[in-house]
Amino acid sequence: MESRAPLDALPGMSFTPDSKELVASYGNKLWRVAVDGSGQAEIPFRVQAAVDVAAELAFTYPISDSSTFTVRQIRDAVPSPDGRQLAFVALDRLYVMDWPNGTPRRVTSMDVIEAEPAWSPDGRALAWVTWGDDGGRLYRSTITPGRATAPTLLSRGAGTLRQPAWSPNGARLVVTRTAAQGRRDQTGVTAPTELVWYPSSVSGTDGAPHTVIARAAGRSKPHFARDTSRIYLSSSNGLVSIRWDGTDEQRHLRVTGPGAGGAVDDDHGHDGHTLAELELMRTPEEPNSPGPPAQLMLMAPTGDVALAQINSDFYTVVIPPRGTQATVSVADPATSAVPVRKLTDIGGQFPAWSANGRRVHWSIGNAHVVFDLDSAATRDEAIAAARRDSTRPDSTRPAAYTPAERRVLVQAPRDMPTGTVVLRNARVVTMKGDEVIARGDVVVTNHRIAAVGAAGTLTVPAGATELDMTGKTIVPGFVDTHAHLRAERGSIHELQPWAYLANLAYGVTTTRDPQTATTDVLTYQDLVEAGTIIGPRVYSTGPGIFNTDNIRDQAHANSILARYSRYYDTKTIKMYVSGVRQVRQWIIRAAREQQLMPTTEGSLDVKLNLTETIDGYPGLEHSMGITPLGGDVTTFMAWSKRAYTPTLLVNYGGPWAENWFYTKENPWADPKLQRFTAYEELAQKTRRRMATLPGGSTAGGWFRDEEYVFPQLAADATKILRAGGRLGVGSHGQLQGLGYHWELWAMASGGMTPHEALRVATIQGAEAIGLQRDLGSIEPGKLADLVILDADPLAALRNTNRIHAVMKHGRLYDGNTLDEVYPAKRPGPVVPNRPMRPEVKAGTP
Repeated sequence: MESRAPLDALPGMSFTPDSKELVASYGNKLWRVAVDGSGQAEIPFRVQAAVDVAAELAFTYPISDSSTFTVRQIRDAVPSPDGRQLAFVALDRLYVMDWPNGTPRRVTSMDVIEAEPAWSPDGRALAWVTWGDDGGRLYRSTITPGRATAPTLLSRGAGTLRQPAWSPNGARLVVTRTAAQGRRDQTGVTAPTELVWYPSSVSGTDGAPHTVIARAAGRSKPHFARDTSRIYLSSSNGLVSIRWDGTDEQRHLRVTGPGAGGAVDDDHGHDGHTLAELELMRTPEEPNSPGPPAQLMLMAPTGDVALAQINSDFYTVVIPPRGTQATVSVADPATSAVPVRKLTDIGGQFPAWSANGRRVHWSIGNAHVVFDLDSAATRDEAIAAARRDSTRPDSTRPAAYTPAERRVLVQAPRDMPTGTVVLRNARVVTMKGDEVIARGDVVVTNHRIAAVGAAGTLTVPAGATELDMTGKTIVPGFVDTHAHLRAERGSIHELQPWAYLANLAYGVTTTRDPQTATTDVLTYQDLVEAGTIIGPRVYSTGPGIFNTDNIRDQAHANSILARYSRYYDTKTIKMYVSGVRQVRQWIIRAAREQQLMPTTEGSLDVKLNLTETIDGYPGLEHSMGITPLGGDVTTFMAWSKRAYTPTLLVNYGGPWAENWFYTKENPWADPKLQRFTAYEELAQKTRRRMATLPGGSTAGGWFRDEEYVFPQLAADATKILRAGGRLGVGSHGQLQGLGYHWELWAMASGGMTPHEALRVATIQGAEAIGLQRDLGSIEPGKLADLVILDADPLAALRNTNRIHAVMKHGRLYDGNTLDEVYPAKRPGPVVPNRPMRPEVKAGTP
């Protein structure tokens, strides 16, 4: 089995003293193998050991029935120049509020994505960018107390416009601009990004043309400081600036962070490496080696200090004298070459300077934080003075400065269908134990199951809609416990992510993304909950916890996990090889106290997997690094109730299972897959398989059947299941929608019965992420998430893909088109990002 051999290369072997036999291990046993080939003999052994194991960590998270909810995330928050107003984005719509005690109010009534607001220097106007069906635009609106004027279009033509910044005199707006078509089609082919400017005032209603400043060339986030002749930019070279004509680039400061390895993207990334290769690359950094560079740098308006973002943390760094082009490490602010201050304790997103350069703003979840540099300096002086006074009682010594924080609460209506529908005469696989109702009815009222039982035995309210499901089989909605939906992130959001549609159309009604790299998923989760976009239930761990977090002690672990329990409201986290076992124990202890359910990265290391299980971690992502597993391991995993999601499509130890399906199936010809998948995505993955796909992504290629290891891994999973353990089906986002069924079928290849596999796909998946009270089975009181199949999956598991309809939260959708069938009747969404196909005759051959 292909592995990185964390327990040494297996089988381990040694000669007997007389050199006539070789002692080796295989098949979970020890053997004496005669060197002359005459045979082998088993060496019997038995180990009895008492192992202390942490208590099971398991929480149940109820799903609310309230008609409204509080938006989880505000984005792009920026203070007005006088500090009395705050502009921000919630649910991808632009808001303004009086700061700090005002009520948020929308700036426009436009039905497009609104993002990245910027205040004019006089504070009387806002500019922002949008994205709609026809591309992106730049707008401005005059802001007066209590109201905003109708928005004015500033940009002529469509483009992908981002990061607007007003010139100091207010006459121009600098933005980054890319042609819209590449983003619209998701072709992967786009024009170069340019830095351009538009006039801030226009006559007419169709905007003004842009003026090119320079190629962006990797530079972003234009902004201004005291020297108004220069445009400041963040780049891979650090903080740089150019003139208005694009010339004379100057490098002002480069900042690096604490030296630590670890992935920063979602697990295993998309850079052309196999999982095993990526794990091998994760080696500790050499002592004193430079850490990662800042991914964002912003010059203060005063021009004397810069803000640097390293991972989720923010630092202020004094600008060295011009011409030195210094690189400053903020790994230890106390010993940095220039004055450095770390601002964050648990991190944040969307940093911004105040107009006077003395405050730094950022957001985390729906909280907005303001760090006053002068107040912090005054407090530092008081602490230092108290430290010098040895007679002063500890109770009177000043505490460290903490920034001001305020929750920005935006209420949104939850999507709540109304009415009663009866699904009659179907075979119902309830997942309530082994119960199968051969001919049954399911009554759904509003968004929950009201009753289920044998056909004709239920009391149905008058006026209920009745739908005949004779010949159909109804199962609970599928739960993907390791789903990377990969909607647009770190940029302007998508109007309707196609991956969400693909998964729902294939019966996946609940997803959990373990490691999202960014916090964009929080807004997408809000949008699904509000019914603004269509998709499965979206849960996530948020960005993972890596060794780049450099967790120092228990208190630090407690504060890091507060991101997720207090701000992101994720319910779960992903601990991604965050350090030595002591660090991992700090994390699990903090998770227990904050009622979070952590999952972990398998990392091709069985010893790691087992010590995490001993320490109480309730989830394990990716396959264990050896096979076959012995009865000691499978029994222990089952006893611990640790949810094991092996993601066989990207299994460890051999060619990925997805390659087996790509070479055995014809997914390109699947009309539903074509309907719900961005063209370039589907074509790149299915029209040809190469060792490495263009632009990275999964390792492809062709392999002989005996090279594949997923059936053995599936057999190990089946042993865990039958010993009373808990599994999950995780598609890893490899082929959105259909990939979930591939993963389910691969799981069953180890000997599971169809009913066992369906239990893993439904009720066990819900249990794995703490949602079993509301999801995973067809029982009264549970949420109405159902999959209606044209054929019986208990007779043949591949019938899971014969989807007639999908019900999610009480809304019933056609399985092929996502037309809503009940309670409303409306056409399904037009899948975005489809390339235009000209219908012209080019002559006859």
